[in-house]
Amino acid sequence: MADRSNTYVVVMAGGRGERFWPQSRQNCPKQLLRLLGNLTLIEQTAARMLAVAEPENCLVITNIDYVGPMRSLLPMLPPDNIIGEPFGRDTGGCLALASGVLESRGVRNDAVVIATPADHSIESIPAFSNTLMQAVTVAARCEAPVLIGVKPEYASTGYGYIRCGNQLDYGDEKTRFFAADGFREKPSAAEAEEMLKEDIWRWNSGIFVWTHGVFKKILSEHAPELAAISRAVGKISDPKSLESFLRVEFERAPNISIDYALLEKLDYLVVAECNFQWADIGSWTALRSQIRADENNNVIRGTFAGLDMENCIVVSDPQHLIAAIDVKDLIIVNQGDVTLVCSEKSAQRVKDLVKKLDKDPTLRKFL
Repeated sequence: MADRSNTYVVVMAGGRGERFWPQSRQNCPKQLLRLLGNLTLIEQTAARMLAVAEPENCLVITNIDYVGPMRSLLPMLPPDNIIGEPFGRDTGGCLALASGVLESRGVRNDAVVIATPADHSIESIPAFSNTLMQAVTVAARCEAPVLIGVKPEYASTGYGYIRCGNQLDYGDEKTRFFAADGFREKPSAAEAEEMLKEDIWRWNSGIFVWTHGVFKKILSEHAPELAAISRAVGKISDPKSLESFLRVEFERAPNISIDYALLEKLDYLVVAECNFQWADIGSWTALRSQIRADENNNVIRGTFAGLDMENCIVVSDPQHLIAAIDVKDLIIVNQGDVTLVCSEKSAQRVKDLVKKLDKDPTLRKFL
């Protein structure tokens, strides 16, 4: 049985969620939105993780501008456990920083750390907790990182995949474990269709489990620049000193995902096949898995009236009516001073539009 007192959580909550613009803005990123129900994404994530770890063992790494709002939303966590990055450095920088913070607090090398994004939808907390606790036990036993893999439900081109090799003698009938046998980042539609036919590919959920000691070791071996940041942070015990250090030094950290910086370089990884319903809330199309469509396959949230409309996603403030006639395959989102209209197949390009707006001084105010 996993030792809850020696289990730690790192919630990666630093992104701005640009693909959810115009609801996600610079002063209110995706993780602070109530996209699914009455709780924000960060509140839902914290509730899940507190099922497997004590509040004092949970860290949230976020943008420095969001520390205050997150402390207000998560009063059950010690304030110093919500740590702000002055510069976004992807999941590689985030997890190196978190590892250093744990080191500075005297966390043992055999402590098990669960790293999770803050933008997932997971229906069953008991099933999620069971899978994580098994992964915690396996990570401690085999001294290798464990990735939570999701059996594909459709041929997604928006997710990364991990290939499963031999099944390992861990887990139970609900959670199977495999040796990892390679990664594939966001395949083409044709490739995704072929991969779906093979029962060897799992979506990479972005949830990782490892011991503190193993992470330090493999970080030093494969990502020395990140390891240097982690070691420097590990010598800082005062929160104010940490903030000062990050303002000066964190900008120099590589801006790279932990997958590219570390995991894809390893000879041995373990995949835990999840047994819970999972979705990455990455763009507006994710609402299709969360909100029941009407008879014309339209997903509607807010105030709407339409005629002869098919396969659309519509999101509006309750006080703002969106009306449409004879349209299909569109995303229509209204938020205050902005209305977004785009093809559903172009949902990932919302981030590109945000970058374009950021370059125009006259339009930057809408971010």
